[in-house]
Amino acid sequence: MTTSPAPTQAAPLSGVREAVRRTPAYPFTAIDAPIKLDQNESALDLPPELRALALERLATQEWNRYPDLHADTLRHKIAAFEDWDPSGVVVTPGSNVLIKLLTELAGLHQTVLSVQPTFSVYTLESSLLGAETVLMPLNPDFSLPVEALSAELGGGGPGLLFVTQPHAPTGHLDAEADVRAVLDAAGEGWIAVLDEAYHQFSALDGRALVRGRENRVSLRTFSKAWGLAGLRLGYALTSPALAAHLQKLVSAFNVNILTQTVAEVALEHPGYVRERAAQTIAERERVLSALRHHPVYTALPSQANFFLLRTPDADAAYRHLLSRGILVRRQDKLPMLEGCLRISIGTPEQNDALLAALGEISQ
Repeated sequence: MTTSPAPTQAAPLSGVREAVRRTPAYPFTAIDAPIKLDQNESALDLPPELRALALERLATQEWNRYPDLHADTLRHKIAAFEDWDPSGVVVTPGSNVLIKLLTELAGLHQTVLSVQPTFSVYTLESSLLGAETVLMPLNPDFSLPVEALSAELGGGGPGLLFVTQPHAPTGHLDAEADVRAVLDAAGEGWIAVLDEAYHQFSALDGRALVRGRENRVSLRTFSKAWGLAGLRLGYALTSPALAAHLQKLVSAFNVNILTQTVAEVALEHPGYVRERAAQTIAERERVLSALRHHPVYTALPSQANFFLLRTPDADAAYRHLLSRGILVRRQDKLPMLEGCLRISIGTPEQNDALLAALGEISQ
């Protein structure tokens, strides 16, 4: 009688792809603090009257039924708000989901191109999928390296390009002509993504740079100016042709009825967003002005709802603020950001507390 050879013993979890095993997890650790200025959220929640209206509507929903297949009702309301063709709108639970799906759409087995420093989710998703990642250093003033990006776009690809305006994590806003030049350099062989998570706090509305071009995408979110980060909702504005392909990657019924209902109420009352964005801009300028002559720290200009604070010792500055009950985000391990903390703009009272804590540092 013949015996079969013993099966080869595989290493534990060897079925997990190598690209996943070698990629670090998203770099965030939750820390409790009275004043939370670490995640670029809105300092204010949905207005109470709108919250009450959303809860009233939610009470009439059938919770035993699936929501719209592709958030169709909400998609049409977003399209009306943005003056966009509904067939070119794709909705998901947060714009970070769209970043993942766009990387699957155009980065997998191809190239993902961006700058450094950059939003960590771009490189995280690219690494997880094993895509080739190319990062071009920003100019010393944090502006886009237009010539370097254009050369890479002209000589490489196909693939996926991420341009963030205002930029994260620096808060820098480029001239519209420079942004257009980079997007134009992408030609037709790249999917060109303009990430506009913070656009309400700046002078740039990039829809005109995307409209009418089949391979361009604007990413937008309800997590910042809308004050709805807890709902997890983002959307893409693009061409109907590209949206049709992107929608194939979106799971069915991916936006729940709670999120849809609250977002619909918010879209019907957008005035609060404009008002709060203006308040945030005013507070940002007040804080930056107050820090302009700080004897030790340097507050860098920003067109977002956050700014970078350059310090001689990021760890010491971080711990000092935390000892005063203020949580911020260290960015000092990123290229070009030595000694930097990222600080969100809070309420006037929170910003006063921040300035008071920073005012204690004189040497």
